[in-house]
Amino acid sequence: MTEKIPELIDPQALFASNGQEAWRVLGIMSEFTIATERLRGIRPAVSVFGSARIREGHPYYEKAREVSRRLSDAGFAVISGGGPGLMEAANKGAFAGRSPAIGLNILLPKEQASNSYQDVSVDFRYFFARKMMFVRFASAYVVLPGGFGTLDELSECLTLVQTGKSRRIPIILVGAPFWRGFVDWVRDRLVGEGMIDADDVKLMQLIEEPAEIVEAIFSFYEGRGFQPTREERQKMLNL
Repeated sequence: MTEKIPELIDPQALFASNGQEAWRVLGIMSEFTIATERLRGIRPAVSVFGSARIREGHPYYEKAREVSRRLSDAGFAVISGGGPGLMEAANKGAFAGRSPAIGLNILLPKEQASNSYQDVSVDFRYFFARKMMFVRFASAYVVLPGGFGTLDELSECLTLVQTGKSRRIPIILVGAPFWRGFVDWVRDRLVGEGMIDADDVKLMQLIEEPAEIVEAIFSFYEGRGFQPTREERQKMLNL
């Protein structure tokens, strides 16, 4: 069996990628370091997600802006992906409020261009480092309608909380007509076929009104405060 192992390895890949992989690891480490320093002390914060393709004037855009303005005025820094669409709406709402508007910008060949409503802006080349920052500094997730990227962020947070790799935080879905089918599918298929536990569905909340979203986050932390416990901080170090 061991004699066959070399046949499975592409010698050209080994020759070409060694140095590239080392530089890539150093690049990821650099992004972690820079982002951590830039965001140090940004607490409490809420990560807000949604489509890059929704333009100003759309009901989703106005909802994202209003939710983020209320969060900002309530004392929460608002973290978005820093790009156009609902990310821009989230930053715009927070930028007009009392607390910082933060953009975690990703370099993409299309769609992503940094919006101008950011008090703190951090640029990323690597999705891995960027996604870590969304989770690490968030006291809650607010997820508006979006595409694959939004679903990726939502499933990432759900997985981390479900598996105990991250602390429990509110995960709020905004836009019931958009999300209802997804939640029903999770309940009918994932729970129904034994892929997850019934209690896992409760990790998500469907809330429509901006004021109720802010209230739900405060209610979750009532009696314990927003600062992570020592155990929760340890979890965050081992994501």
